[in-house]
Amino acid sequence: MLPRGEMTERDLRTKRWKRTEYERLVDNGIFVPGERIELIDGLLVVAEPQSSLHFAAVRLVERALARAFGEGWDVRAQGPIALDDTSEPEPDVAVVRGELRDYLDAHPADPVLVVEVSLTSLEFDRVHKSSLYARAGRPEYWIVNLVDRVVEVRRAPAPAASAPYGWDYTTVEILSPGEDARPLAAPGTHITVLDLLP
Repeated sequence: MLPRGEMTERDLRTKRWKRTEYERLVDNGIFVPGERIELIDGLLVVAEPQSSLHFAAVRLVERALARAFGEGWDVRAQGPIALDDTSEPEPDVAVVRGELRDYLDAHPADPVLVVEVSLTSLEFDRVHKSSLYARAGRPEYWIVNLVDRVVEVRRAPAPAASAPYGWDYTTVEILSPGEDARPLAAPGTHITVLDLLP
C-alpha cells in the first residue's frame, strides 16, 4: 500500500500535444534557446546532450549527403520535420526536395531520407524512431550506429502490430565500413559508409 498522497504512474494525467500547439509554444518562446526538445507522437521528449563524437558524425553525414544529392535538395542537420499532426521530430539529418528558402514559412513535411546518428540512443532510434518514421510513410531511414560502426538502412514501411506506433520497416540492411550506401532518392550515387563514420 502506498503512503497517503503518493501517486503511481497510472495515476498521472498527461496531455498529448498536437503539432500546431507545439509550434505555438516554440513561437512564443516557452522553451529555453538551445533546449533540445522533440514532439514525438504527442509527447515532448528531451533529447540527450550531444558528445563531440556524435556531433562530428552528424556533420560527416550532412556533408556526405549534400555531396551525393547536390542541387535541388536541402540537407538539413538537426532541423524540425513536420512529420504528422502529433509529431515534429528533429532528426540528426534529413534530406528534402528544394532549397533552404522553400521552408521559410513552414518546416518540411516530406523528407525522402531521414538519418539518426546513434550512440546512447540506439535502442530508442531502432524501436521508436523507426516506427514513427515508418508510420509517416518515410521511404528510407538510416541509423548511423556509432556503437557497432555500421549503417542500418531501413526501407519499405508497413503496418506492424508490435511496433510502438503500429508501423515499422520491413527491410533492414546492415552496411559495414567497407560497403556503400545508395539512397533511394539519388539512385546513381554511392556513399561510402566510412564517409559517414568519425
